Amino acid sequence: MVRALSVSQVLGGIGVATVLTVSTLVAASISGSDIVGGLAVTFAVVGAALMSIPMARLAARRGRRPALLAGYAVATVGAVVAAVGAALGNAAVLLAALVAVGGGTTAGLAARYAATDLAAPGRRARDLSLVVWAMTVGSVAGPNLAGPAQGVAAGYGVVAVAGPFLLSGVAFALAAVTVTVGLRPDPLRVVWANSLRSGTVPSGAVLGDVTRSGAVDSGAGVASAARDRTAGWRALWGSPHARLALLGIVLCHTVMVALMSMTPVHMDHGGASLDVIGVVISLHIAGMFALSPLIGWLADRIGRVPVLAVGAGLLVAAAAVAGSAPASGAVQLSIGLVLLGIGWSCGLVAGSALLTESVPVAVRPDAQGISDLLMNAGGAVGGALAGTAVAVASFGGLALASGLLVLPFCAVIVATSLRPA
Repeated sequence: MVRALSVSQVLGGIGVATVLTVSTLVAASISGSDIVGGLAVTFAVVGAALMSIPMARLAARRGRRPALLAGYAVATVGAVVAAVGAALGNAAVLLAALVAVGGGTTAGLAARYAATDLAAPGRRARDLSLVVWAMTVGSVAGPNLAGPAQGVAAGYGVVAVAGPFLLSGVAFALAAVTVTVGLRPDPLRVVWANSLRSGTVPSGAVLGDVTRSGAVDSGAGVASAARDRTAGWRALWGSPHARLALLGIVLCHTVMVALMSMTPVHMDHGGASLDVIGVVISLHIAGMFALSPLIGWLADRIGRVPVLAVGAGLLVAAAAVAGSAPASGAVQLSIGLVLLGIGWSCGLVAGSALLTESVPVAVRPDAQGISDLLMNAGGAVGGALAGTAVAVASFGGLALASGLLVLPFCAVIVATSLRPA
């Protein structure tokens, strides 16, 4: 099961990272507008947000495997349509297709929660981080495959700019196959069956296809009509630690998307080639995923809240380093984006583990889906405002605003830490 999740993460990472690398540049080029370029990543993030709740509810009804399969299948279709839009030079088609590509991001995020379903409480952050780490290979390789993919496409008589999107489509399709074949037994079905046997899940809120004896019906199954669809929201709002985790996840992702999405445009203004931009983005993505096992170990060892605090500090440092870099300063931008990636990883790993253990098992899928919805919504807002900020002011101004946005979170961490348990 962990192996299947890891392989799917590698493939999904290739798909997502390749699209993120080229979509901003392609959209800006065919539209002639940096604002539209910034909207490219925003549309992908909006798609991820829109799919978060439906995928969570599908997981709650049918299990993790059907939910992950749905996300990767939608992303595959989106990548193919995006290739058509890029080849035709139609920004509207490209942007619309990127909404569907967001399903790949949603599936990748949901996979981390699948790793926690059967994890022991003392290893929850580490198990989650291992699946997050598996995205490193694909996410680092993806940006560097964008250039060669253009050459391969041109060699087959396809418009070169469509190549990276077609590569992403193939990667998403293979991820869907991997999940379908390898994710057996379904981890969420197992944990619900165990909870039913132990009596920790109320009968009105169970998977429709899991019986009280722990057997899994082969039919589709539906959730009980009595299931309370607001319980996930109430669980998140009612726990101070769940609220802190949610805020940390959303904030880290918003700042990361804002700075990362406009770095290629900033470097393009300085005359950087696609290969150089690909290296910088690869290093950023390596920062996001490569150290996640260490971050997971620290979150289990010293606690989730301290790691969230470290992540916030790294985001402020990243904004300062990247924001002061000239458009031609690839080395300084690389350092800033590596710090940005590590800060994001701290927020995602520690925040996801804290959120999972702060809500009851009966509403975890819904609460996790809400978390991913708000996380991606924050990223969408960050990406949209980032393009406008760079067009109106500068990349440095965007970085300054991002750093200032993080500072109040540190006060929230302190206030939550001092609150009696």
